[in-house]
Amino acid sequence: MDKNAYQSPTERVEARLDASTLHIRFNNPARHNALSVDMWEAIPVLLAQAACDDRVRLVVFSGAGEKAFIAGADISQFEDLRAAREAVARYEVIAEAALMGIHRFSKPTLACIRGFCVGGGINVAISCDLRIASSDSVFFIPAARLGLGYRYSALKNLVDLIGPGAAKDLFFTARRIDAEEARSLGLISRVCAPDALAALLSEYTTALAVNAPLTVAAAKVVIGEILKPAPDFDAEMCQQLIRGCFESEDYAEGRRAFMEKRQPVFTGK
Repeated sequence: MDKNAYQSPTERVEARLDASTLHIRFNNPARHNALSVDMWEAIPVLLAQAACDDRVRLVVFSGAGEKAFIAGADISQFEDLRAAREAVARYEVIAEAALMGIHRFSKPTLACIRGFCVGGGINVAISCDLRIASSDSVFFIPAARLGLGYRYSALKNLVDLIGPGAAKDLFFTARRIDAEEARSLGLISRVCAPDALAALLSEYTTALAVNAPLTVAAAKVVIGEILKPAPDFDAEMCQQLIRGCFESEDYAEGRRAFMEKRQPVFTGK
């Protein structure tokens, strides 16, 4: 890979590296950034590039324009790609690979939401570690109005995030909620005025650029283990990750910086 440029397989997904943040932007504004098959397929490709790039400490997903983060799946493709049984199976595999690629990505991920966040857009957002949104954002899951089956992994992510009661409420009714209700449910973490979204995002890109990446990565894995059923919890792996932090050069740098009353410079080693 040319480490100075990220190569997206489709123009409908753009990728840009800004310091230690990889920005992945869904660029289908004519359809309010609805996800077409080529857009789903681009996600694992770009994440594979980012996984091998030591410069990347955060991946941010956003939508082009001011009207939508992602307005669901591109339903214009449904007749061609979801009508037949084989096509449904293929579509589900492609979407699942993209969402689980985000969910399992080793580095922190953030959904920066403005406008409509619908169906598949919510799935992308809840696959991320962090979610922020502008106050003019709107959220809903229209599957029950379309007769769609919903995959286990997407519903599990939703239940893990907001609980079974709230998940049933949103899913059964397909009702629209605003950003404040989304925040109260735990669907997103923070809300701001539309013109303050860039500044709010900057808080996160700055924090992830300077904080210890090994500590952040270990916490991400341990939190993921906490959410697993008790028999599947890997306590030894968690302990190894924690020991690795204490044995790292970054920990030594953090101690020195604290004693010297200066900002630490972490390298991820």
